[in-house]
Amino acid sequence: MKLSNNWFTTVSETENGVMVVVCGREDLELYARSGKFKERVEIYWRYNGDSRGMPSESEACLMEPVQDALQRAMEKDKLAILTGVYTGDNERTWIFYTRNVPAFGEMLNKALSSFEKLPIVIYTEKDPDWNEYREMYELRQEEGSDNAFDEE
Repeated sequence: MKLSNNWFTTVSETENGVMVVVCGREDLELYARSGKFKERVEIYWRYNGDSRGMPSESEACLMEPVQDALQRAMEKDKLAILTGVYTGDNERTWIFYTRNVPAFGEMLNKALSSFEKLPIVIYTEKDPDWNEYREMYELRQEEGSDNAFDEE
């Protein structure tokens, strides 16, 4: 399976009505169905946002190389796949699906070793049916796209 780097972007809202920018990855149907990536890892980065809850330019500029380092390290041997990125309400969240949480943790430490200590929190959950991804992908469908995630 070849991993594409095609993404969609849409806007959603929290339960409190705060805007969140959602970037979701396309073309992951085969990975979702493979049964190999059964656990979801969410990495949260809280920040002091602007009046709309978005990160400052300097904070956003630090987040990008962190995301690049994580994605490159996790996807090199397909240990994990970055499926979504949420930004808003004073938080950025990266969503990965992984084969192995302990190995993910080890790789995360290696990938981020060149950065100073980061304000991140990690959460894991079993999600063999990719429910979080499917919910995120529905946001794309609401935008009127005709390339829906096939739930066969």
